[in-house]
Amino acid sequence: MRGTRHHTASGRAVHLLAVIDSSTMATLGQVEVDGKSNELTAFAPLLEPLHLAGAVITADALHTQREHAAFLVEQKQAHYIFTVKKNQPALYKQLKTLPWRQVEIGHTETVHGHGRTEKRQVKVCSVAIGDGLLFPHAAQAICITRKVRPRAGGRWKTVTVYAVTSLAAHQARPEELAAWIRAHWQIEALHHIRDVTHREDLSQVRTGSGPAIMAALRNAAIGILKLRGWTNIAQANRRHARDPTRCLITLGLT
Repeated sequence: MRGTRHHTASGRAVHLLAVIDSSTMATLGQVEVDGKSNELTAFAPLLEPLHLAGAVITADALHTQREHAAFLVEQKQAHYIFTVKKNQPALYKQLKTLPWRQVEIGHTETVHGHGRTEKRQVKVCSVAIGDGLLFPHAAQAICITRKVRPRAGGRWKTVTVYAVTSLAAHQARPEELAAWIRAHWQIEALHHIRDVTHREDLSQVRTGSGPAIMAALRNAAIGILKLRGWTNIAQANRRHARDPTRCLITLGLT
């Protein structure tokens, strides 16, 4: 929350970590990250109160950590899909050197939006028991190739992304894995709404737990409107502001 940066003794902005249900954009939990540490130490405390048995958890590449994978599978009986970048150099190298050219394409899709065309190609490789990846409970490796160019024309830009999951082949098809990975960016959409529509980064609320409480209220408001079918939160806010009784109707109160 950038607006709090200049009002803390350390000069650091209040840092919050949240978990959302990507299908509804409802925020399920939120914790404040200690200014003397980082998000890694907040991962387990954030997820610990939640019932996650059978759920599929996605997270930013920062959280592709062996401890997090073990926590999700062994303690929470959940599954994970983690993007792998060079913060895990050994695992990244192992994924990159898998014989992807010999693996058939499992899923393809073309998406148009934001003034560009994006083609995605997904390959999935099962990991043999006893000769698996250097990562706890890894069952499949994933290779996603994205080709992007402006819709007005131009050269294609190609990006290859690797991921690892505890889901076995019989538990998730390539198109399902692709959908879960794509749905992870709903958290970025939530941040965009909070920053742009609710102007969160301009907020000067900074005392005590005030920033976290205001963020929780924004999360709740967005989640309620999304569950009610609104796709444009700014438009929904304007409609409800014009007549406060509409808020009661949206909340199911009479």
